[in-house]
Amino acid sequence: MRLRDWVILSGTANRPLTEKICQRLGKPLGQIDIRRFSDAEIFAEIGENVRGRDCYVVQSTCRPVNDNLMELLIIVDALKRASAKEITAVIPYYGYARQDRKVQPRTPISAKLVADLLAEAGATRVVTMDLHAGQIQGFFDIPVDNLFSAPVILTHLKAMNIEPAKLVMVSPDAGGVERARAYAKRLECGVAMIDKRRTGPNVAKAMNIIGDVEGKTAIIVDDMIDTAGTLIEGVNATLGHGATAVYAAATHGVLSGPAIERIGSSPIKQVIVTDTIPLTEAAKSSGKIVQLSVADILAEAIYRIHNYDSVSQLFI
Repeated sequence: MRLRDWVILSGTANRPLTEKICQRLGKPLGQIDIRRFSDAEIFAEIGENVRGRDCYVVQSTCRPVNDNLMELLIIVDALKRASAKEITAVIPYYGYARQDRKVQPRTPISAKLVADLLAEAGATRVVTMDLHAGQIQGFFDIPVDNLFSAPVILTHLKAMNIEPAKLVMVSPDAGGVERARAYAKRLECGVAMIDKRRTGPNVAKAMNIIGDVEGKTAIIVDDMIDTAGTLIEGVNATLGHGATAVYAAATHGVLSGPAIERIGSSPIKQVIVTDTIPLTEAAKSSGKIVQLSVADILAEAIYRIHNYDSVSQLFI
Protein backbone atom coordinates (compact mmCIF):
# COMPACT_ATOMS: atom_id res chain seq x y z
CA MET A 1 0.00 0.00 0.00
CA ARG A 2 1.41 3.40 -0.93
CA LEU A 3 1.75 5.75 2.01
CA ARG A 4 -0.27 8.95 2.07
CA ASP A 5 1.51 12.27 2.39
CA TRP A 6 2.69 12.80 5.96
CA VAL A 7 4.88 14.99 8.13
CA ILE A 8 6.53 14.57 11.54
CA LEU A 9 6.79 17.63 13.75
CA SER A 10 8.50 18.17 17.08
CA GLY A 11 7.75 20.28 20.10
CA THR A 12 10.59 21.55 22.24
CA ALA A 13 10.26 18.95 25.03
CA ASN A 14 12.33 16.20 23.41
CA ARG A 15 13.58 17.19 19.98
CA PRO A 16 16.53 14.70 20.01
CA LEU A 17 14.07 11.80 20.25
CA THR A 18 12.04 13.19 17.34
CA GLU A 19 15.19 13.52 15.25
CA LYS A 20 16.02 9.85 15.92
CA ILE A 21 12.49 8.85 14.88
CA CYS A 22 12.78 10.83 11.65
CA GLN A 23 16.20 9.32 10.93
CA ARG A 24 14.83 5.79 11.31
CA LEU A 25 11.87 6.59 9.05
CA GLY A 26 14.00 8.38 6.47
CA LYS A 27 11.86 11.50 6.84
CA PRO A 28 12.97 15.10 7.24
CA LEU A 29 11.79 16.83 10.38
CA GLY A 30 8.79 19.04 9.64
CA GLN A 31 9.20 22.79 9.78
CA ILE A 32 7.72 24.54 12.78
CA ASP A 33 8.56 27.77 14.57
CA ILE A 34 7.85 27.82 18.31
CA ARG A 35 8.44 31.04 20.21
CA ARG A 36 7.69 32.58 23.58
CA PHE A 37 6.37 36.10 23.93
CA SER A 38 7.86 38.30 26.64
CA ASP A 39 5.08 37.30 29.05
CA ALA A 40 5.82 33.58 28.37
CA GLU A 41 2.82 33.01 26.07
CA ILE A 42 3.55 30.28 23.52
CA PHE A 43 3.30 30.86 19.77
CA ALA A 44 3.57 28.13 17.14
CA GLU A 45 3.67 28.55 13.35
CA ILE A 46 3.78 25.59 10.98
CA GLY A 47 6.47 26.32 8.40
CA GLU A 48 5.11 24.21 5.53
CA ASN A 49 1.84 23.29 3.86
CA VAL A 50 -0.01 20.57 5.82
CA ARG A 51 -3.39 20.80 4.09
CA GLY A 52 -4.72 17.26 3.61
CA ARG A 53 -1.58 15.70 5.16
CA ASP A 54 -1.31 13.31 8.10
CA CYS A 55 0.65 15.02 10.88
CA TYR A 56 2.50 13.37 13.79
CA VAL A 57 3.47 15.70 16.63
CA VAL A 58 6.09 14.30 19.04
CA GLN A 59 5.97 15.98 22.44
CA SER A 60 6.50 14.51 25.91
CA THR A 61 4.60 16.36 28.62
CA CYS A 62 7.56 16.22 31.00
CA ARG A 63 9.05 19.03 33.06
CA PRO A 64 8.11 21.84 32.68
CA VAL A 65 4.85 19.89 32.42
CA ASN A 66 2.38 22.71 31.95
CA ASP A 67 4.51 24.54 29.37
CA ASN A 68 5.03 21.39 27.32
CA LEU A 69 1.37 20.39 27.53
CA MET A 70 0.22 23.86 26.45
CA GLU A 71 2.76 23.85 23.63
CA LEU A 72 1.39 20.52 22.38
CA LEU A 73 -2.20 21.82 22.47
CA ILE A 74 -1.23 24.95 20.56
CA ILE A 75 0.62 22.96 17.88
CA VAL A 76 -2.37 20.64 17.46
CA ASP A 77 -4.70 23.64 17.18
CA ALA A 78 -2.44 25.23 14.57
CA LEU A 79 -2.48 22.02 12.52
CA LYS A 80 -6.25 21.74 12.75
CA ARG A 81 -6.69 25.31 11.54
CA ALA A 82 -4.21 24.61 8.72
CA SER A 83 -6.55 21.82 7.48
CA ALA A 84 -4.36 18.84 8.37
CA LYS A 85 -6.18 15.60 7.57
CA GLU A 86 -5.13 13.56 10.63
CA ILE A 87 -3.34 14.84 13.72
CA THR A 88 -1.62 12.21 15.87
CA ALA A 89 -0.21 13.38 19.19
CA VAL A 90 2.82 11.18 19.91
CA ILE A 91 3.33 11.60 23.66
CA PRO A 92 6.16 9.30 24.81
CA TYR A 93 5.60 10.43 28.41
CA TYR A 94 2.01 11.30 29.31
CA GLY A 95 2.04 13.78 32.18
CA TYR A 96 -0.69 13.89 34.82
CA ALA A 97 -1.15 10.12 34.39
CA ARG A 98 -0.80 9.52 38.14
CA GLN A 99 -3.96 11.55 38.74
CA ASP A 100 -6.16 8.87 37.20
CA ARG A 101 -8.77 8.52 39.95
CA LYS A 102 -10.16 10.28 43.03
CA VAL A 103 -8.14 9.03 45.97
CA GLN A 104 -9.85 11.45 48.36
CA PRO A 105 -12.81 13.86 48.25
CA ARG A 106 -12.81 17.05 46.19
CA THR A 107 -9.81 16.19 44.00
CA PRO A 108 -9.54 16.23 40.18
CA ILE A 109 -9.01 13.39 37.74
CA SER A 110 -6.39 15.32 35.79
CA ALA A 111 -5.51 12.46 33.42
CA LYS A 112 -9.08 12.65 32.07
CA LEU A 113 -8.89 16.44 31.81
CA VAL A 114 -5.74 16.23 29.68
CA ALA A 115 -7.41 13.61 27.46
CA ASP A 116 -10.36 15.95 26.90
CA LEU A 117 -8.07 18.89 26.14
CA LEU A 118 -6.17 16.92 23.49
CA ALA A 119 -9.33 15.79 21.73
CA GLU A 120 -10.90 19.25 21.92
CA ALA A 121 -7.73 20.85 20.51
CA GLY A 122 -8.06 18.64 17.43
CA ALA A 123 -5.97 15.49 17.97
CA THR A 124 -7.47 12.52 16.13
CA ARG A 125 -5.22 9.87 17.70
CA VAL A 126 -2.77 9.55 20.59
CA VAL A 127 0.35 7.40 20.72
CA THR A 128 1.99 7.07 24.12
CA MET A 129 4.26 4.69 26.00
CA ASP A 130 3.80 2.74 29.24
CA LEU A 131 0.88 4.65 30.69
CA HIS A 132 0.94 4.75 34.47
CA ALA A 133 -2.48 3.08 34.40
CA GLY A 134 -3.69 1.24 31.31
CA GLN A 135 -7.31 2.29 31.90
CA ILE A 136 -6.38 5.88 30.99
CA GLN A 137 -6.92 4.75 27.40
CA GLY A 138 -10.62 4.71 28.26
CA PHE A 139 -10.52 8.42 29.12
CA PHE A 140 -10.20 9.20 25.40
CA ASP A 141 -12.92 9.28 22.77
CA ILE A 142 -10.25 8.98 20.07
CA PRO A 143 -7.98 5.98 19.34
CA VAL A 144 -5.04 5.48 21.71
CA ASP A 145 -2.00 3.26 21.12
CA ASN A 146 -0.17 2.50 24.37
CA LEU A 147 3.28 1.19 23.44
CA PHE A 148 5.76 -0.64 25.67
CA SER A 149 9.47 -0.14 26.22
CA ALA A 150 9.92 -3.74 27.37
CA PRO A 151 11.66 -4.98 24.17
CA VAL A 152 14.41 -2.37 24.55
CA ILE A 153 14.87 -2.91 28.30
CA LEU A 154 14.77 -6.70 27.96
CA THR A 155 17.55 -6.59 25.36
CA HIS A 156 19.71 -4.66 27.83
CA LEU A 157 18.89 -7.01 30.72
CA LYS A 158 19.63 -10.12 28.65
CA ALA A 159 23.03 -8.65 27.70
CA MET A 160 23.90 -8.58 31.41
CA ASN A 161 24.09 -12.41 31.21
CA ILE A 162 22.73 -13.09 34.69
CA GLU A 163 21.85 -16.74 35.31
CA PRO A 164 18.02 -17.01 35.48
CA ALA A 165 18.19 -19.04 38.70
CA LYS A 166 20.05 -16.15 40.31
CA LEU A 167 17.74 -13.44 38.98
CA VAL A 168 14.44 -12.08 40.32
CA MET A 169 12.18 -9.35 38.98
CA VAL A 170 10.76 -7.20 41.76
CA SER A 171 7.59 -5.12 41.60
CA PRO A 172 7.67 -1.99 43.79
CA ASP A 173 3.98 -2.42 44.65
CA ALA A 174 0.95 -4.64 44.07
CA GLY A 175 -0.10 -2.64 41.00
CA GLY A 176 3.13 -3.43 39.17
CA VAL A 177 3.11 -7.21 39.64
CA GLU A 178 1.75 -7.82 36.15
CA ARG A 179 4.64 -5.83 34.66
CA ALA A 180 7.23 -7.71 36.75
CA ARG A 181 5.65 -11.03 35.82
CA ALA A 182 5.82 -10.16 32.10
CA TYR A 183 9.55 -9.42 32.40
CA ALA A 184 10.15 -12.56 34.47
CA LYS A 185 8.39 -14.72 31.88
CA ARG A 186 10.74 -13.53 29.14
CA LEU A 187 13.82 -13.80 31.34
CA GLU A 188 12.68 -17.15 32.80
CA CYS A 189 13.28 -16.00 36.36
CA GLY A 190 11.37 -15.51 39.59
CA VAL A 191 9.08 -12.69 40.76
CA ALA A 192 8.85 -10.81 44.06
CA MET A 193 6.87 -7.84 45.33
CA ILE A 194 7.56 -5.04 47.78
CA ASP A 195 4.75 -4.41 50.25
CA LYS A 196 4.72 -0.68 50.83
CA ARG A 197 2.55 1.95 52.46
CA ARG A 198 2.18 5.37 50.85
CA THR A 199 1.85 8.18 53.39
CA GLY A 200 1.65 11.05 50.92
CA PRO A 201 2.61 12.20 47.38
CA ASN A 202 6.13 10.93 46.57
CA VAL A 203 6.38 9.40 50.06
CA ALA A 204 6.30 5.62 50.60
CA LYS A 205 7.63 3.18 53.17
CA ALA A 206 8.70 -0.33 52.17
CA MET A 207 7.29 -2.76 54.74
CA ASN A 208 8.09 -6.27 53.56
CA ILE A 209 9.21 -8.42 50.62
CA ILE A 210 6.81 -11.02 49.26
CA GLY A 211 8.81 -13.64 47.37
CA ASP A 212 12.33 -15.05 47.43
CA VAL A 213 15.19 -12.61 46.80
CA GLU A 214 17.85 -14.14 49.04
CA GLY A 215 21.15 -14.73 47.24
CA LYS A 216 19.82 -13.30 43.98
CA THR A 217 20.32 -10.27 41.76
CA ALA A 218 17.10 -8.25 41.99
CA ILE A 219 15.81 -5.91 39.29
CA ILE A 220 13.08 -3.52 40.40
CA VAL A 221 10.83 -2.72 37.42
CA ASP A 222 8.42 0.21 37.29
CA ASP A 223 6.86 2.56 34.75
CA MET A 224 8.61 5.66 36.13
CA ILE A 225 11.13 6.92 38.65
CA ASP A 226 10.28 10.36 40.01
CA THR A 227 11.97 11.45 43.24
CA ALA A 228 13.44 7.94 43.70
CA GLY A 229 12.20 7.81 47.30
CA THR A 230 10.10 4.70 46.69
CA LEU A 231 12.91 3.14 44.67
CA ILE A 232 15.56 3.56 47.35
CA GLU A 233 13.18 2.25 50.03
CA GLY A 234 12.70 -0.80 47.82
CA VAL A 235 16.44 -1.20 47.25
CA ASN A 236 17.16 -1.15 50.97
CA ALA A 237 14.34 -3.56 51.75
CA THR A 238 15.44 -5.96 49.01
CA LEU A 239 19.05 -5.96 50.18
CA GLY A 240 17.82 -6.37 53.73
CA HIS A 241 16.11 -9.58 52.69
CA GLY A 242 19.30 -11.08 51.32
CA ALA A 243 19.57 -9.91 47.70
CA THR A 244 23.20 -9.76 46.53
CA ALA A 245 22.71 -6.79 44.18
CA VAL A 246 19.84 -4.54 43.10
CA TYR A 247 19.22 -2.84 39.75
CA ALA A 248 16.24 -0.77 38.60
CA ALA A 249 14.55 -0.43 35.21
CA ALA A 250 11.84 2.07 34.32
CA THR A 251 10.50 3.56 31.12
CA HIS A 252 10.24 7.16 32.28
CA GLY A 253 13.15 8.77 34.08
CA VAL A 254 11.34 11.76 35.58
CA LEU A 255 14.14 12.08 38.17
CA SER A 256 12.89 15.20 39.91
CA GLY A 257 13.89 16.80 43.19
CA PRO A 258 16.55 14.82 45.08
CA ALA A 259 16.37 11.78 42.77
CA ILE A 260 19.91 12.01 41.36
CA GLU A 261 21.44 12.53 44.81
CA ARG A 262 19.44 9.64 46.25
CA ILE A 263 20.46 7.27 43.48
CA GLY A 264 24.10 8.31 43.68
CA SER A 265 24.35 7.75 47.44
CA SER A 266 22.37 4.50 47.45
CA PRO A 267 23.71 0.93 47.10
CA ILE A 268 21.83 0.42 43.81
CA LYS A 269 24.10 -0.86 41.02
CA GLN A 270 22.41 0.70 37.99
CA VAL A 271 19.24 2.56 37.01
CA ILE A 272 17.99 1.89 33.47
CA VAL A 273 15.64 4.42 31.87
CA THR A 274 14.64 5.34 28.30
CA ASP A 275 14.66 8.59 26.36
CA THR A 276 10.92 9.27 26.60
CA ILE A 277 12.16 12.09 28.84
CA PRO A 278 15.50 13.81 28.14
CA LEU A 279 18.04 13.46 30.94
CA THR A 280 19.33 16.49 32.79
CA GLU A 281 23.06 17.16 32.80
CA ALA A 282 23.23 15.92 36.39
CA ALA A 283 21.62 12.65 35.38
CA LYS A 284 23.92 12.26 32.37
CA SER A 285 26.98 12.68 34.58
CA SER A 286 25.75 10.10 37.07
CA GLY A 287 27.67 6.87 36.75
CA LYS A 288 24.65 4.83 37.78
CA ILE A 289 22.07 5.96 35.19
CA VAL A 290 21.89 4.32 31.76
CA GLN A 291 19.55 5.65 29.09
CA LEU A 292 18.19 3.48 26.27
CA SER A 293 16.38 4.77 23.20
CA VAL A 294 12.80 3.88 22.26
CA ALA A 295 13.05 5.70 18.93
CA ASP A 296 12.88 2.45 16.94
CA ILE A 297 9.65 1.39 18.65
CA LEU A 298 8.02 4.78 18.18
CA ALA A 299 9.16 5.02 14.56
CA GLU A 300 7.84 1.55 13.74
CA ALA A 301 4.54 2.31 15.47
CA ILE A 302 4.12 5.56 13.52
CA TYR A 303 4.89 3.76 10.27
CA ARG A 304 2.40 0.97 11.04
CA ILE A 305 -0.33 3.38 12.07
CA HIS A 306 0.18 5.40 8.91
CA ASN A 307 0.20 2.29 6.75
CA TYR A 308 -2.83 0.70 8.48
CA ASP A 309 -0.72 -2.20 9.78
CA SER A 310 -1.02 -3.90 13.16
CA VAL A 311 0.71 -2.14 16.06
CA SER A 312 0.20 -5.05 18.44
CA GLN A 313 2.48 -7.19 16.26
CA LEU A 314 5.38 -5.13 17.66
CA PHE A 315 5.03 -6.84 21.01
CA ILE A 316 4.32 -10.47 20.14
